Amino acid sequence: MAGRTTKRAPADETPAAPDLYDSKYYINRELSWLEFNRRCLEEAKDASNPLLERVKFLAICYGNLDEFYMIRVPGIIAKTPIPGPDYLTINYNTLMQQVSETVQKLVFEYSDCWNGIKTELAEAGIVISKVEQLSPDQQAWVAGFYKQRVHPLLTPLALDVSHPFPFISNNSLNIAVRMYDKNHEQLFARVKVPVGVLPRFVRVPSTKGEQYVLLEDILENHISSLFPGLDVVGAYMFRVTRNADVKVTIDEACDFMTAVEESLEDRDIGFPVRMAVERTMPPEMVKLFARNLKLSDLQVHRTDAISLGDLWELVGLDYPKMKDKPFEPYTPPELAEGMDIFESIKDRDWILFHPYESFQTIVRFITTSAEDLNVQSIKICLYRIGKDPSLVKALMRAKENGKTVSVLMELRAKFDESNNILWAREMEKIGVHVVYGPVNLKVHSKLLQVVRLEGEKLVRYTHMSSGNYNSSTAKQYGDISFLTANPEIGEDVGELFNALTGYFGPRMYTHLLVAPLTLKSSLIEKIEREIEVCRTTGSGYIAMKANGLIDSDIIAALYKASNAGVRIDLNIRGLCCLRPGIPGVSENIRVTSIVDRFLEHSRIYYFENGGHPEMYMGSSDMMPRNLLARVEVLFPVLDQDMLAHIRDDILRIHLSDNVKARELLPDGTYRLVQRPEGEKRMRSQKWFLDHRGCWHGTED
Repeated sequence: MAGRTTKRAPADETPAAPDLYDSKYYINRELSWLEFNRRCLEEAKDASNPLLERVKFLAICYGNLDEFYMIRVPGIIAKTPIPGPDYLTINYNTLMQQVSETVQKLVFEYSDCWNGIKTELAEAGIVISKVEQLSPDQQAWVAGFYKQRVHPLLTPLALDVSHPFPFISNNSLNIAVRMYDKNHEQLFARVKVPVGVLPRFVRVPSTKGEQYVLLEDILENHISSLFPGLDVVGAYMFRVTRNADVKVTIDEACDFMTAVEESLEDRDIGFPVRMAVERTMPPEMVKLFARNLKLSDLQVHRTDAISLGDLWELVGLDYPKMKDKPFEPYTPPELAEGMDIFESIKDRDWILFHPYESFQTIVRFITTSAEDLNVQSIKICLYRIGKDPSLVKALMRAKENGKTVSVLMELRAKFDESNNILWAREMEKIGVHVVYGPVNLKVHSKLLQVVRLEGEKLVRYTHMSSGNYNSSTAKQYGDISFLTANPEIGEDVGELFNALTGYFGPRMYTHLLVAPLTLKSSLIEKIEREIEVCRTTGSGYIAMKANGLIDSDIIAALYKASNAGVRIDLNIRGLCCLRPGIPGVSENIRVTSIVDRFLEHSRIYYFENGGHPEMYMGSSDMMPRNLLARVEVLFPVLDQDMLAHIRDDILRIHLSDNVKARELLPDGTYRLVQRPEGEKRMRSQKWFLDHRGCWHGTED
């Protein structure tokens, strides 16, 4: 029998190019999200952070996980999510298994972290005790508190054949009670803990600093009073999370606002997606509750740290030494109170980097416009406006002063719908022109335009940003604002407002990249251009800072650029489906993520372009929802001096972070950036605080 021969490729034949859409080159988006939550947890564990800031990060972790289950997991359960670029979401059972295992590990870590923080809080004078650890006088106080303030609020619900299984409201804190009657028959009941009506952390009289007991601990210690004649043998905490990813259904019988309001009624009664139970709850009780809630084993997690979102109560305590040092945001002198803000904007373009620079400059721009006799009209897109009414009040004042005020209010900003509806109605009452944008597209753009009559000429003053018109989050989010009187930018933004209030569709824009029309294709074209520049000159460079990178076409284009020799730096705060460092695919790509005091929220897209750099900023991430299902805007930085300052004093500082930055590894996990011996520490957010305002060419 003849020997087997091996077929060899001709010497000049190059290896087949990799399929850049192959699923093995992509990280699953849900697992990437859980990795982001792990990075937040690492900040809660980091002893170099002030103690109450660590409590804050732990509260953020728990709130994030709630939202993950309310918004993302329902799609996995119903097998209806948009498949991520790795295609793992097609195998829903595999994905749910991986999600459940990852979450179970996370909640154990939450519990361990909280136990450690409690010990440190006690050492610092904030003691959280069990009722049995209190002195007799304190226990007497607790007994009186229970009798007067807690007991009248409770409604025990029996669980047996004569009582239907009760409705468990979304994310409420509950106690499952196990007991026996005189015939030794086992009985079960549920009691809802009245958190919200009462604080979760109840302060007890103490001569040794601040001392607290948990509300559920008080209730558990007096649970027998709810079941006289029965032998209570166990009380266990549990919590149910429900689907909150409600869909807005619009028909001819209702208007858009009514449709959104009706959809919100379904949020608190969505189907259960997860149950967290106290670790000691007996298996038969867990099965009883899970069966009645129609939850599989993968949707049940055991933990001793239930409902840590209430830790915000502790974060609000007045202990400055346990919190980050406060600072005074910088305001450029030309934009300070008392200066002519219109002249300052006409004189030059401005970028403002919040929270290092004051958002009150933007509020003052709006309030000044509302009172200025020469201002003719104000147009603005509102997405999340928060609880501070000053900005909306200024818009209403402008209308009262006879100006034309148009507000595009996005009613579908998740978990802010009710607030947005409230303010939309208030503005409509006084004649503000409130519109809601295209029915099939969320308007996520951050746009403001003031039109002012100066002599015989109308001048457009435009503000664009990566962040919302929200005074509260502007103190916590790292966002970049842009103020300009550039007539071409102004004309573009005016044209976009007309599209949003009229009929949205293709229009000509000189400078703006607008999703879902041209933004994605334009970014890919610029990546392709960098490839050509690299092939011609031997070098190319792309840097991007965003919150998420999921879109497979963008990722494949970046892989292609990496293969062509383009060096790529990506600073992606949250979800990232790109795998860096794969030979022949992404060895020229580096991905980092920064989790620190402020939430990284700015978007910067930079292309070296053979020595003729281009930079775009704005509201859009590189995710399918941003590129295909929302109205998003990226705007160019046309002033080359400003571009250089943003690149050198903001973007490169982020990319140089070696203290709070984590680097993404090819397997989808993250590690702290490895700092070579002797390399100077660079904590980007601290650098911005220490050098706030330097991106204008001067320092504070």
